Amino acid sequence: MSERLTTNVIVFQGGGALGAYQAGAYEALHKTGIEPDWLAGISIGAINSAIIAGTPRERRVEHLRRFWDRASSGFDAGWAPEDPAFRRLFNEVSAMTSAMTGVPGFFSPRLYTPYQLLLNPESLISFYDTQPLIDTLETLVDFDFLQQSDIRLSLGAVNVTSGNFAYFDNRKECLNARHVAASGALPPGFAPIEIDGAHYWDGGLVSNTPLQYVLNKSGSDQDLCIFQVDLFSARGQIPRDQFEVEARTKEIRFSSRTRMNTDEFARKQILRRAAKRLLEKLPPEMRDDEDARILASAGVEYDVTIVHLIHRKAANLFHGMDAEFSRATIEDHWRAGYDDVMTTLEHKAWKTRKRPKKGIQIFDLAGKHARVTEDAAFSERM
Repeated sequence: MSERLTTNVIVFQGGGALGAYQAGAYEALHKTGIEPDWLAGISIGAINSAIIAGTPRERRVEHLRRFWDRASSGFDAGWAPEDPAFRRLFNEVSAMTSAMTGVPGFFSPRLYTPYQLLLNPESLISFYDTQPLIDTLETLVDFDFLQQSDIRLSLGAVNVTSGNFAYFDNRKECLNARHVAASGALPPGFAPIEIDGAHYWDGGLVSNTPLQYVLNKSGSDQDLCIFQVDLFSARGQIPRDQFEVEARTKEIRFSSRTRMNTDEFARKQILRRAAKRLLEKLPPEMRDDEDARILASAGVEYDVTIVHLIHRKAANLFHGMDAEFSRATIEDHWRAGYDDVMTTLEHKAWKTRKRPKKGIQIFDLAGKHARVTEDAAFSERM
């Protein structure tokens, strides 16, 4: 690989209970010595990102484990059926339990007493109280450490009144537990979080992945190595019943549009390089021209490598997959994330990788059909 400096980025999308996959993926990256310079997350991805960025390196996996152990403590049967049909029933009971009783350290159901209905406006627009999440974050995340950390943290949310996407970034403002909770305030379950007079909902309402934000806001001439950890797969099978219709609809709605994002970025990369070559051909007296200066600002050259890790749906997952917090299922998700990262990093294609010639390459090596999308594939679509 290149001797140029590389910024390591981890991108976490939203997906509720499926987020344990991200925790397992981080544990594997941590074990192999790959640490993030920048974390970007939405919803449950924001929670995982904040715990990682707001904790000293040697305790990050421990704090992730504490969060997920607590979240999965409400339905810990100590076992789970192996038969797919019974496992699906087990998962449905678990999700129903979470819906009725809440998730420890995350959210609790609202009690619709006359006091709440008359004096608490949030009880009219949400079913659950996320104060337990804020309390958990204040215990597990050192926000003073986060603000002084070399790790950049970006959390996606959406402004309720304007409908505009917003990112909370520790390079621009002091973050606290409410910023993290705002990124995961998914309606109608959760009420919006007020920050500086504005109210915010879950960023997944606009986009469930921060990839585009990272590609647009890197502002650096360093190369980027992005580990994009997705919880929903865009690819899937034809549904066989209404439950599978619901599950497949959720996958399509919340999956990352990696092809769209990377195609757009590839076009920009080719234009950047063309602008740089054109500027080099200009005579010296024309290089101070206003149009030449505009081209120069667009000609910052850096390469991007994306490692795409996708939590592909297991046979026992169902339409409530993101709301199923049983201990057995959380352990399955964690193990899947860990295994997918280790498979990727041990793959020959990853070990023998080179710098992309035209600015971008994507590795998807953990699935059934390992793929590497090279520069040529993007050029053909220009």
